[in-house]
Amino acid sequence: MKYAIVYLISLLMISSCQKDNPGNKTEFKQKMRDFVIGISQYAKNTNPDFYIIPQNGIELVTTNGEDSGRPDTSYLNAIDANGQEDLFYGYNADDQATSSTDNTYLKRFLNISKDSGKTILVIDYCSTHTKMTNSYAENTNAGYISFAANQRELNNIPDFPAIINHENNSVITHISTIKNFLYLINPTNYKTKISFINAVTSTNYDLLIMDLFFNDGSAFTASEIAQLKNKANGGKRLVISYMSIGEAENYRYYWKSAWNANKPVWLDAENPNWAGNFKVKYWNTEWQNIIYGNDNSYLKKILDADFDGAYLDLIDAFEYYEN
Repeated sequence: MKYAIVYLISLLMISSCQKDNPGNKTEFKQKMRDFVIGISQYAKNTNPDFYIIPQNGIELVTTNGEDSGRPDTSYLNAIDANGQEDLFYGYNADDQATSSTDNTYLKRFLNISKDSGKTILVIDYCSTHTKMTNSYAENTNAGYISFAANQRELNNIPDFPAIINHENNSVITHISTIKNFLYLINPTNYKTKISFINAVTSTNYDLLIMDLFFNDGSAFTASEIAQLKNKANGGKRLVISYMSIGEAENYRYYWKSAWNANKPVWLDAENPNWAGNFKVKYWNTEWQNIIYGNDNSYLKKILDADFDGAYLDLIDAFEYYEN
């Protein structure tokens, strides 16, 4: 009996560990796919025209995470575009060209998504004007829509090029028709919401990726988002909200001070490169409930503010658990 009890306890411990950690590399990727699919289903049930755009983690577009693998149709059907950082500049260091090896690797996956009808959004981190110009040219040649960010903090509207790449006065009604975009998720250079809104509406970008929250922690309202959808030249743009789903951020509304001393089971190590950002076991139900699926969730706040979509960051969080 003693040995039977010990054996039973061991089985329960193994079962608990397996629930807490999915297992092999394939499972970590699949858990992230499932997370994104769940987010998409919840959002599109509320607004069928709501866009879901995962950033990085492009390997998820195939069933086995290899560029020779079959397209994962369930995942691809759940998303509307892919975001990719550092494709031509910034992979190893800002304002430095990404190696041809890394560039080719990423493009193989990006093209699988593009061939499935998805829009590809690329953010290159470069500040030298000739490199910014080259970034736009290379991405255009590849059939991607790009933004050359001259600061990784993403806290400014670049003053170069003087005329926005492929600037137009179109009324944008679908993500497949955009020609350019602005990635401005850090509003710290703006003292008020009004100054932020005025800065954006004085531009003619087709799409804006921004944060739901301003510096003071207040969320942008639906009426403020409606203002941000106006281009200076009379056209209209889409406005997309950034949301990190692969890390928890200690400056967000959902953070509890008690977690600083007593972390929930799903909260993991702090990101050494971004203070206040913590890895999460993204497959955990408690974390997913913070992100979507109920009226108190992050995604519901984005939907209520009348954004056109959600830009999901840290999709590549599976890499942390695979290593």
